[in-house]
Amino acid sequence: MDTFSLPILALFVLLGSLAGFLAGLLGIGGGIVLVPLFLWSFAKAGFPADILVHSAFGTSLGIIILTTFSSTLGHRKRGNVDWHHVSFLIIGGVIGSVLGAWAASLLSGLWLKGLFGIMQILVALQMLIFQPRLPPERVEPTPPLPLILVGLGGGCFSAFFGVGGGVIAVPLMVVVLGFPMHLAVGNSSALIVVSSFFGTLSYILLGWDQNLLPPFSLGFVNFLVIALVAPFTVGMARLGVRTAARISHDKLVKGFAILLIFVGLRMVSQLFY
Repeated sequence: MDTFSLPILALFVLLGSLAGFLAGLLGIGGGIVLVPLFLWSFAKAGFPADILVHSAFGTSLGIIILTTFSSTLGHRKRGNVDWHHVSFLIIGGVIGSVLGAWAASLLSGLWLKGLFGIMQILVALQMLIFQPRLPPERVEPTPPLPLILVGLGGGCFSAFFGVGGGVIAVPLMVVVLGFPMHLAVGNSSALIVVSSFFGTLSYILLGWDQNLLPPFSLGFVNFLVIALVAPFTVGMARLGVRTAARISHDKLVKGFAILLIFVGLRMVSQLFY
């Protein structure tokens, strides 16, 4: 297998930094940037085609653990994490992450990306069309079951597509549970730490017996790539958190929705070429 060239390493640094910033800003884990990067760079590095997509997903989740841990610390300091909510979100997130990784192992990478893109577009359009006007604080307590179900959805999608479950958890918390955007982002970051950990573990186990695994890989997770990219994602995540604290609720919702549409269109377009 060819080693990574200097341009590819530089690209890791650049996009890893961008992924970290987005993780802190939107609570999405940065995977929507990392996965396309890995799909391209892993092919250039000589990863076998049969394991390339799942290796990109598994390695992305390994980096997301560290990125969202940093984001969660920042959001906690600003009071944007409700640990009572998070405790129930995690219950669903653990179950969902294991189920999502298992389901992904049964499908081709092309279909995974296409389905993800369609889902992204639908969620984004819903947020743009309805644009909920929410109070800064929620008065009524949220029952455990809806929180568990939101965590289940976030964890499942996180592991299924190798991205932060915030792409599902944040819209659900804003639109369905009625949380303010900044609280939804903070809770999502805490949820993703745990769901990504169990998703990464699942990808390690599911790929354990695969042939022709690249060097420094355990199953579908490459720890050399994690060591290269993670420091930059973690550092930039803090900057994203500070930026999020200075952006209004409406601007954050619109920016999040536009990002979902952009990524969704890119994923769906790959079904046709």
